[in-house]
Amino acid sequence: MDSSDEVVALLREIRDTQREHLDEYRRFAAESIGGQRSALAKQAQAVRLYRVALVVGGVVLLIALAFLAFLAFVPR
Repeated sequence: MDSSDEVVALLREIRDTQREHLDEYRRFAAESIGGQRSALAKQAQAVRLYRVALVVGGVVLLIALAFLAFLAFVPR
């Protein structure tokens, strides 16, 4: 019986270790997914900022070109 008790104890230890590894894996996977969501949110924010900057830059460029055209064609 002593040998079978040792086997049972060893199997329980293996089971407990596997459960700990599974818990650690789940925690790590949850953190990883959270980091990915955060990165995607930051990327979307950067895209919105880029679009706004592009529109503002385009408007400023058009105003500057219109002003230069006005100066070029105004009689002196």
